[in-house]
Amino acid sequence: MARLLDAYHQGIFPWFSENQPILWWSPDPRMVLLPDALRVTRSLAKTLRNRDHELSSDTDFRAVMEACAAPRPGSDGTWITPQMVDAYCALHRAGWAHSVEVRIDGVLAGGLYGVAIGRVFFGESMFSRVRDASKMAFVHLVRTLHDAGFGLIDCQMTTAHLASFGASAVPRSEFLTRLASLIHSDYRRPAPWPSFGRHHGTP
Repeated sequence: MARLLDAYHQGIFPWFSENQPILWWSPDPRMVLLPDALRVTRSLAKTLRNRDHELSSDTDFRAVMEACAAPRPGSDGTWITPQMVDAYCALHRAGWAHSVEVRIDGVLAGGLYGVAIGRVFFGESMFSRVRDASKMAFVHLVRTLHDAGFGLIDCQMTTAHLASFGASAVPRSEFLTRLASLIHSDYRRPAPWPSFGRHHGTP
């Protein structure tokens, strides 16, 4: 757990496939989202308003990780091995790693997880079992972090999907500068996680 925390503090994260040694990454450029730059499409905003859903955080962290680890179409494996699930569950129990869950008709339909240190959230993975469920979780996450004063969401790798939400690629040097200004120097004490409450739809 200490090694993972040290790595995140330096802007480094693990990413590897099964049967590989642990590989550590600090990409250049780095995909980030500033919470006040969030973009929500009209169709997704309509879904958030009209699709009855229950939102929660940290109610079933392991289930979210295991769902994220499930095989994806066109992919044979996952970097989220049982050992990594156990490692992040330890971070979760210590107050560093968090999950957001979306339930529809009482069933886990989508969600995401990541690590929060200081005013930075390091996004790790998300999943959907129902169309747009992970997007719904992501929008709720960003809005809640914005209201809680978070200044940076690390999206790690550049993708068109994340760019559609307003994320952008920045030079690694800029990312590390932002990170240093937002992460607590005493990063061994987790900050209070903002309350997500429970929502049925969005007004």
